[in-house]
Order: sequence, then structure tokens, then C-alpha cells
Amino acid sequence: MQEQQRALSRVSRAVARFHEGLQPILDEVVEAATRLSQATNGRLWLLEDGVLRVFANYGSDEGFDYEKQHPLPVDRTSMAGRTALTRDTVHVPDIAEDPEYAYSGPIHFRAGFHVPILLDDEFIGVIGFVREEAGPFADEHIELARTFADQAAIAIANARLLAAVERQRSELSRFLSPQIAELISSEDGERLLAGHRAYISVLFSDLRGFTAFAETAAPEELLEVLREYHTAMGELIPRYHGTLEHFAGDGLMVYFNDPVPVEAHELQAVRLALAAQECFAELAAGWHKRGTELALGIGIAAGYATLGRIGFEGRYDYGALGPVTNLASRLSSAAEAGQSLVSQRIYAAVDQLVEAAPLGELELKGFVRPVAAYEVHRLITT
Repeated sequence: MQEQQRALSRVSRAVARFHEGLQPILDEVVEAATRLSQATNGRLWLLEDGVLRVFANYGSDEGFDYEKQHPLPVDRTSMAGRTALTRDTVHVPDIAEDPEYAYSGPIHFRAGFHVPILLDDEFIGVIGFVREEAGPFADEHIELARTFADQAAIAIANARLLAAVERQRSELSRFLSPQIAELISSEDGERLLAGHRAYISVLFSDLRGFTAFAETAAPEELLEVLREYHTAMGELIPRYHGTLEHFAGDGLMVYFNDPVPVEAHELQAVRLALAAQECFAELAAGWHKRGTELALGIGIAAGYATLGRIGFEGRYDYGALGPVTNLASRLSSAAEAGQSLVSQRIYAAVDQLVEAAPLGELELKGFVRPVAAYEVHRLITT
């Protein structure tokens, strides 16, 4: 009895660690059940594409490789197939006396029993046990195997749930920043989505010359330019741990240090700006050959903002609100072609790491007092 309790405890702990993967759990289930049922070999199959594919084995390896290459059909020729067909326990004390038994693989046993793995009313697999000597298995061993089959079903259900979450997260990442997709499916997601304060760096960028270009360009040409621009920025933003809040036409907003902490987020924002200007210069050279003159203006500021869910039922976004976003936007508007302007707080955080030129105090729309600004040129290499 103590051995059974220890085995069930080990399996329960393995099931609780489902985030580490399904295979270790199935291996633990088959090993424990094989030992306790006094079988010489235990095996587990899952139903996939209408056949039983072997996933776990303990004891004798004979026939295991064969079954990897030859999935079992759902029919009466094998104990596993018969279990899948009837969705009930199959117990064969002696296969030599079973006229329906016609397993085509290597046979190293005389007796066996198999139990179905059921998830609610859905049949998902079989766990089976065999031994070389003919004779029936004890009822208590069969009942115990059913308990382990239930544990396997729980593990598989957890794995499916985890896979569904990952698929949803992957799909969300196509429409949202990866950090936001992660946030939505995290334990702290609801709390953070409800609203919180954070010290962040904010980057705004937009294109110089875009309005004039949009007035004369064909729609197809306009979309092609925007796709190239967005693709380039989309590849750079996660590289520097930025969170894309939105892009609209030629403008985009990225913030750093939320929803996940980013070390030296002011520097990361500046690094993104410099990389974006370098990348954009290459794009602009290609557009120039086609007669399109575009350049990039960037503004970066740091400060406290309120972040969380904004919008209405049926259409929510995750956004940042506060003076820091306005300042970054105004600095972006003030930037000339190819310039990246930063606020006093950003400059104070990175002044030993970048080459920058003071621009004095700028009169920015929406700000009563002039704002000190700096143009960053490059990183200082050591």
C-alpha cells in the first residue's frame, strides 16, 4: 500500500509540473503503473489521425521501435486496438487462446490487459501492460491501472490547455506586441490591464515628406513604402525590448520598461532610434532612386505614465497616458529629417554613453515652458 501511495504521489507531482512537458509525465505514469501491476512491460498509445501511436514505454523495448514505425489500427487484432474500439478495459489472460488476436509486431508476452484513457467522454489513448507468463492479472492491478490512466488524461488535458494558450498567444502576437500578448494570458494580466503607474521611456517616430508623397503616389506605391517601413521597424523594436503601442500611417509609438521591466530602458530607446535611422537611410536610398524623398524624425522622452487597458467593450488596446507621451510626440514633430531628439531626462541617463549635441530650449506645442532637447548622433564605443 505504501508503495502505491508513493507511486501515485510521484505521478501527481509530475502532473503538477505539466509546464515542463507532457513526455516526462507519460513516462512516469507508465513506469509506476507497470511496476505496481507486476507486469514486465508497460506501454502508452495516443489516438492520432485514426490510429494508435506509441508515446511511452517501460520494461522490455521489444516491439517498441516497430510500433513507432507501424501505428496500431483501431480493430480487434491487438489489445490496444480492441480497447480503442470498445473504449473499455480489455483483459487477455492468454493470447494463444484468443482467436481474434493477430498482432503483427514482435510478440514477447502471453498475457496482458489494457485500459482506455478517457477525457470526459472523449477517447484519447490506451495504457497497456503485459507479461511473459499466461494467466489473469489481479483485479486490484487493473483497477490501479485505471487510476493511472486518469492521471495521464489529466496531464494530456493540461498539455492541451497549455498548447491552446500558446497558440492564442502566438495569434495575439500577430496583432499586438509580444509583451502585450504575454500580459493578456499571464496571471498578473488583469491587474496590470486595469491600470498602473510606471516610469517608462517613450519613442515617437514619423516620416518627413510623407504628406506630399501621399498626395501624389498611387495607392499601391504608398502601401509598399509603408510595408517596408513597418517591416523594418517591426524587426528592430523587439530587438531593443520595446513595446509597440500603435502605428498609424507613417507614425508609430514605442515604449520601454512596461509591461515587463527593461534594464537601462532610456539607453535601449536611444539604441532603437539610432538603429532605426541607420536602417531607414538604406530604405530611403532605394526610394530616392524612384523619385521618392522621405526621411525619419524621432523623439524620445522619459517619465511616469499611467498604463493599462483603454477603449471600450469589444475593442480594447493597451496604452500609455501622461505628459511623457506628449513630450515624445512633440519632440518627434520638432525633429528635422534624420534627427533623433531626446528630452533632458533621457540625456541625463545616457550622456556618458552617446555623442549628442544640445539644441537649447525648444518651444513645443502644448508645453507652457520651453523644453531642453538634445540631438543624439551615435553611441560611444569603448
